[in-house]
Amino acid sequence: MPVGLGFVALMTIGSVGTGSDLSEPISPIEGVAGAANTAATEVPAAESAPSFVPLLAGSGIPGIPDARNAIPGRAPSIASLTGYRWPLKHGRLTQPFGSTMAAASRVADGQPFHDGIDLATFCGDRIVAAHDGLVLAASRHFDDHIGWLGDLNAYYRRLDNKHLWTTLPIVVVVDDGNGFRSMYAHFDKVVVKPGERIRAGELLGYEGATGHASGCHLHYGLVSPLERAETRIDRGVVRRMKLPRAEIARVDPLLVLPPRPRPTRPQPPAVPATIPAPTP
Repeated sequence: MPVGLGFVALMTIGSVGTGSDLSEPISPIEGVAGAANTAATEVPAAESAPSFVPLLAGSGIPGIPDARNAIPGRAPSIASLTGYRWPLKHGRLTQPFGSTMAAASRVADGQPFHDGIDLATFCGDRIVAAHDGLVLAASRHFDDHIGWLGDLNAYYRRLDNKHLWTTLPIVVVVDDGNGFRSMYAHFDKVVVKPGERIRAGELLGYEGATGHASGCHLHYGLVSPLERAETRIDRGVVRRMKLPRAEIARVDPLLVLPPRPRPTRPQPPAVPATIPAPTP
């Protein structure tokens, strides 16, 4: 269940780089259905997953300081996930989940990888919650909630020292209450706050192009803190950005979003078999 961020051309969800200098190929492993992953941890799966997630100090908000050590177990089956809706009602799918030709900081099977889906309509369009849940983050400060596998302190110091926070996308992270979290990125403006409980279809904010984006769009991703598979990060990006070397692998959101009916073209009225004579 790996990851790779991109955008309508290239997206940044916390940190993004271009290219890949991984020398060895990465082999996929068995994991949650629909997830692309690059490596597995050595932690054995627990017989039953715990019902808690560690809290960030003083915040009361669940975080993932290091998911490999914080939570044993496996993510729920994708087949068990229900109640999802499209977060951008009329969005065009501009980039799917999976391997990509665009530059990306995430790598799967040795190739750049896009760890969510990109949807686009127009700047300022309404982005709504795809599922009921608890808002964990609603700003450029979101990395504690998206499953980095390691210490983020060096990364945060770099952002502080170089005044780089404004280069990140505005992101909303929601705990969907089913073992997964929804990530929404590139907002122009958000209208929710951490700690709020929301319902599917409720307004989160407005479509934008914050972060590394070529235009207004929404990057939507799904991650489970219980997942054991992980995605490696491009080594050059790790060195430059001071990031951990891996993060929890992602799931293809199209596996849980409802199918969209195909548009139908209006059909001309049927031609009558006989043409009535004109009325005198």
